[in-house]
Amino acid sequence: MAVPKKKTSKAKRNQRSATWKGKAAVAAQRAMSIGKSVLSGRAQGFVYPVREADDEES
Repeated sequence: MAVPKKKTSKAKRNQRSATWKGKAAVAAQRAMSIGKSVLSGRAQGFVYPVREADDEES
């Protein structure tokens, strides 16, 4: 027979939520940092494709 599971406490729920939101905040900060470095032209840690005007004409 099916038995309902115990309810998760508010403290545990809040702890998991805080961890999840913290990871999302770190990912957002990294994305902003990479975006800023690409736009400023100081990006050195990664390679990204740049389309030249010559490629489109050929």
